[in-house]
Amino acid sequence: MKIYRTADYNEMSRKAANIIASQVILKPDCVLGLATGSTPIGTYENLVEKYKAGDLDFSEVNTVNLDEYKGLPRTNDQSYYYFMHENLFDKVNIDPEKTNLPDGMKPDSEAECARYEELIQSLGGVDLQLLGLGHNGHIGFNEPAKAFDKETHCVDLQERTIEANKRFFASADEVPRQAYTMGIKTIMQARKILVVVSGEDKADIVAKAFFGPVTPDVPASILQMHPDVTVVADAAALAKVPQSKTL
Repeated sequence: MKIYRTADYNEMSRKAANIIASQVILKPDCVLGLATGSTPIGTYENLVEKYKAGDLDFSEVNTVNLDEYKGLPRTNDQSYYYFMHENLFDKVNIDPEKTNLPDGMKPDSEAECARYEELIQSLGGVDLQLLGLGHNGHIGFNEPAKAFDKETHCVDLQERTIEANKRFFASADEVPRQAYTMGIKTIMQARKILVVVSGEDKADIVAKAFFGPVTPDVPASILQMHPDVTVVADAAALAKVPQSKTL
């Protein structure tokens, strides 16, 4: 695991975008696993800037998103489908047919999860998976549990996750209680994993996830077992990690 310490959010975003851009340049038809939430927004902004400057071509790229709220239509401005189009897809030359997310409006959870898992495998798996890190250690919507969930599945969101996401909705009551998410096994099958983390409120979980025991109580801790993980975090998020442990 390589951990890069950056001065601030902007530098974190630039460095993360450079890593993703390198993947696209080296393999133009790569499969990118994408994340949502507030942390990756700057990374996407930097990728858009590279595209506009003529330095990046997304025309052959396939994407698979980590997750989607169950019960939100794609037209809802809080759906992750909407988020991805707003922050990346509509601003670069990616083929809409090559962008993929779970369909939150499919009522049959088992069937939709099986479809999405099969889709990921049909693409040959994920070349680079972008992840954020939740306050409780969740990656995607894989919440703390008794075991590591294996593949794409429907999850009941924990109160802390609902609380963290309520700022995007009119009230906590409007936050969906379930989501479709790639499972830990699916994430761990990615050839490379890139984690972006920002803010002093993440310092405790960064220390637990990347330097504590591997336990499903801290889902992100499983990343310690992956052969190719890069963490890009700002100084505030790495406040409880010794300088000697970072690059």
